[in-house]
Amino acid sequence: MYNTEIMVTADGSHSLYVPALKEHFHSVNGALSESLHVFIGNGFNFLTDREEIFVLEIGFGTGLNCLLTLMEACRRGISTRYYALELNPLNAKTIAALNYPDITGCKEETWFRDMHASPWGEPVKLTPGFELVKIQADFISCGAEIIPPCHLVYYDAFGPEKQPGMWTPELFRKLSSRMEPGTLLVTYCARGKVRRDLTAAGFVMERLPGPKGKREMLRGIRGES
Repeated sequence: MYNTEIMVTADGSHSLYVPALKEHFHSVNGALSESLHVFIGNGFNFLTDREEIFVLEIGFGTGLNCLLTLMEACRRGISTRYYALELNPLNAKTIAALNYPDITGCKEETWFRDMHASPWGEPVKLTPGFELVKIQADFISCGAEIIPPCHLVYYDAFGPEKQPGMWTPELFRKLSSRMEPGTLLVTYCARGKVRRDLTAAGFVMERLPGPKGKREMLRGIRGES
């Protein structure tokens, strides 16, 4: 795992800085506001016609996206299964120092702790309607069979300039091969090459307004094969 340093972003929420990569886990303009805009507002809440949603997050990281999805799923009464694919989990000391339970207004103090403490590779019920399955694996080298069925993908790896191996046409095709027509992918990254490679992998892509500090983000719908 990379060495990380906790920092406070513009909206008061924490992020982690990785000196070795000179990269942040979240936007310095607001970790919370970025996650709410990209993954909840334009991802989870875009799926309005489902009573059950399977989410796959590529890059579990701090767990902020998972916590926000859990809160929103409970608010909407949506049965949710959340798969998180992560090669390098954070250590317990770093997790305990993050301010997400307070900054999000989460009334259930144990949710954030429980999602990080849950065992890898086993389904865990965080609430009666929300199941978390954490998968410790390298998305770059894993076989396609490790990718679970999902309605929505949060693509939240480090950016292409810092982790180019996570943004290749081959990975997008591998992911697309496991997704049904009509399923959704959202990412903070709006690079033209990423959009073109996702299009070539079978997604119908659209540019959307980005969170604070970013002009655009991307959302794609898996097209017919």
